[in-house]
Amino acid sequence: MLADGHVHVRGVPGKSVPLGQVARAAVRSRAVAEAGGPGLSACAFFYPDTVTWAFGVQGVVVEVDLEACAMSLLTLAAMHDCGRPINPVIVEGQLHGGIAQGLGSALGECMIYDDAGQLLTGTLMDYPMPRADDMPPLAIVHVDFPSAINPLGIKGVGESGVISPAAAVANAVEDALADYGVEIDRPPVTSARVFELLRAAGRWPARTRETTS
Repeated sequence: MLADGHVHVRGVPGKSVPLGQVARAAVRSRAVAEAGGPGLSACAFFYPDTVTWAFGVQGVVVEVDLEACAMSLLTLAAMHDCGRPINPVIVEGQLHGGIAQGLGSALGECMIYDDAGQLLTGTLMDYPMPRADDMPPLAIVHVDFPSAINPLGIKGVGESGVISPAAAVANAVEDALADYGVEIDRPPVTSARVFELLRAAGRWPARTRETTS
């Protein structure tokens, strides 16, 4: 058995060898070589009773230009609980990257086809991925409450940044246009989509009405 950096003979407390000495001997062991190669290794598996869930919430402040039907992101706040962060720098970067990806799906990324089934958004000239100047200031708070169902106390961080922005942006724009009776039920929230929703509701600013009449 292994304890305190030594390999002990079970039932013989005074009989032990330092683990380092065993590792050096293992490199020269023909028996180990025949089993797959010289060296010393160990492998263990952990199977949790259920999956672990990460938790988070996001809010965004959006400014809507009614004349141009354009949106400007003023700020985004995100709170996330990934359990115990093994590498906090990676966690922070994962959230930033995920939020950027989520804002892309919220504001422009969409597969559009013509009547013949030809993809019209097949290049980055037509498929508007977010750029650095599209990113609003980010305020991120880490809760980091350890999970109780695995030894490391970890939960997850892979999807948390990317899931919420579309809903947060849609809700913010819908709130800004509440006086016009607009309901947004799917992303992306593009300028063209906002214009169509305002026109369908029969409510848009007087100047826009004059321009499109």
